[in-house]
Amino acid sequence: MEVKLYRVLIFTLLMSLGVVQAQQQTLTVYTGRGQGLVEPLVKQFEAETGIKVNVRYGRDAEILAALQEEGNRSPADIFWANTAGALGVATERGLFIRLGDSVTRLATNFVPASRMWVPLTMRLRVMAYNPAKVKPEDLPKSIMDLPKLTQYKGRIGWTPTYSSFQDMIAAMILQFGEARTRLWLSEMKALEPKAYASNPAMMEAIRSGEIDLGSTNHYYIQRFVRAGQQIGTYYFADGDVGGLALVTGAGILKTHKNLAAANRFLLWLLSPKGQQFFTSEIIEYPVARGIVLTGNLLPINQAVAKSPKVDFEKLPLDTALKLLREAGLL
Repeated sequence: MEVKLYRVLIFTLLMSLGVVQAQQQTLTVYTGRGQGLVEPLVKQFEAETGIKVNVRYGRDAEILAALQEEGNRSPADIFWANTAGALGVATERGLFIRLGDSVTRLATNFVPASRMWVPLTMRLRVMAYNPAKVKPEDLPKSIMDLPKLTQYKGRIGWTPTYSSFQDMIAAMILQFGEARTRLWLSEMKALEPKAYASNPAMMEAIRSGEIDLGSTNHYYIQRFVRAGQQIGTYYFADGDVGGLALVTGAGILKTHKNLAAANRFLLWLLSPKGQQFFTSEIIEYPVARGIVLTGNLLPINQAVAKSPKVDFEKLPLDTALKLLREAGLL
């Protein structure tokens, strides 16, 4: 009888260990990044580590709303955001745990003082233009002077519903104040810009001659150029808000069920293999050292110099959204 009981106990223990090991091999990631962009990277991580990654895709705002609704019941281990503004909101709401130095030391730029999240890639705001219609020397040194280009009335595009554009408006508020930013939006509206739901749609409008120029992220232009299309990239003067450097990034949530796997995932995304994928396949800037840039990207030090210095955790995103709603753009 004692032998039988002993065998039952051993079997139960082994089963329990098996369940724990199975749990340790599962990771849940909520992300605002596009599925078509990052799913191959997630699959590669799964293949190399044996860790199953359950991913919930959606816009940053949708993910933040889901995390707030789920509260402590959330199954998510990681929030992988598409914008710095969303990471700042998550930090303000106390959703993250502080990351260890083994993770944060791998990023050379843009690590927040709180260490609640780590940057994974950088995108640069630039001006896209049709080289057949626009001379770069005719463009202003600052995006704040863009409303002066009255000759392009009805020929400028923008993407007010896009998160990176909204982050740029938030940075504009930080740098110039709410009143000046409201005035800029009003002056821009007087030029009758055409609003697009996505940056690829705006790039296609430039390529086809529907419009002549528009503020965007650098990689949207690079993808069209890679496909053989003639779209120019214009950089504003160093430190101008029109050349804002924006980061994607991720943090480990307080609701994590698998801390070891979560840390391993972040370390893998910051590894040479993960970082090279970002620049080679998505044409974003890496944040780790020793990565070979692709396409016609500026050297990383020059790209960083293009941006004003901004504390991403202090971006007044709510105020930016309020101004955009007041302007009838949302």
